[in-house]
Amino acid sequence: MKFTKLGRTAVVAVAGALLLSSCAANEGTAPATGGSEAPESTLSGDLAGAGSSAMGAAQEAWIAGFQMSNPDVNVTYDPAGSGAGREQFIAGGVGYGGSDAYLNDEELAGTFGACAADSLPVDLPVYISPIAVIFNVEGVDSLNLDAATIAGIFSGEITNWSDEAIASQNEGVTLPDATITAVHRSDDSGTTENFTQYLAANAPEVWTEGEFETWPASYGGEGAAQTSGVVDAVTNGTNTIGYADASRAGDLGTVALMVGDEYVPFSAEAAAAAVDASAPVEGRHEGDLAIELDRTTTEAGVYPLVLISYMIACTEYADADQAALVKAYLEYVVSAEGQQAAADNAGSAPISDDLRAQITASLEMIG
Repeated sequence: MKFTKLGRTAVVAVAGALLLSSCAANEGTAPATGGSEAPESTLSGDLAGAGSSAMGAAQEAWIAGFQMSNPDVNVTYDPAGSGAGREQFIAGGVGYGGSDAYLNDEELAGTFGACAADSLPVDLPVYISPIAVIFNVEGVDSLNLDAATIAGIFSGEITNWSDEAIASQNEGVTLPDATITAVHRSDDSGTTENFTQYLAANAPEVWTEGEFETWPASYGGEGAAQTSGVVDAVTNGTNTIGYADASRAGDLGTVALMVGDEYVPFSAEAAAAAVDASAPVEGRHEGDLAIELDRTTTEAGVYPLVLISYMIACTEYADADQAALVKAYLEYVVSAEGQQAAADNAGSAPISDDLRAQITASLEMIG
């Protein structure tokens, strides 16, 4: 499955079809099965989630597919951003969180409003996608850039598209003598954390602020809220550059990253390879599956600027009915059917069978 730029029209069409099917299911019209019908669901109630805007299209597909089989369950998801999603989950405002960054030690030391006392939530990696460096320069569809050059652009050290640092890596490409407008996320963002983690690991001499979710004023640039805001700002601007979940790249130009001695464009396969080349975070509690991505790998065919989005859920809920809904929904999300729905609608890389088995074991803890 080659993950090239995805047309927005195709994504919207798939999402629309899924959502229409969901509506039909909720109105009591069973989808055609061509054979024996699935057992009728006994689940009912409301389940709310919030968080990562990068996985918004995947959540649309998951909700539609889940509600087709569970017409009496109403699932909603607010793509308010990873930081907002974790805050709402911690406060108990939603039954599950979506985040492009796993819960940190400080967050885990606190309390969680929806969870039973003295229980801890788990981070479950359910969505894998490259982060694309996107740009809008007339006549240019793709560029090759190393991490130091990208860091120079977003830190404000490289300010013109004709700069030698860019031109030397793109022989034969006509670059304008024009000011670069670098667009970043203005909200707390797990996509920003992943992006800056990549830059900090590969270009620390240029990217001196390290990794962060909130863009510092010292780096300047133009801010835009959520994934859609960054994509719109890059699309509607001139000589702009930004970063976003690759499923939202559309017709914008994209950057192939220097990995080892080759430039690697983003693809679902290259993103999945990055996850396979990484290890679990050490010292996490039982059931938590946080992954420490290897951003500095030089392995051939790996795209290290990858985003893993986690679903965050309690292992024990204060409300047993809520626990049943979360567990059932997440079982669908990680199923082969759910992962394929996300791949079709959001261009993500389906999780491996091994990772699915690990997540399924963690879901058995939910009660």
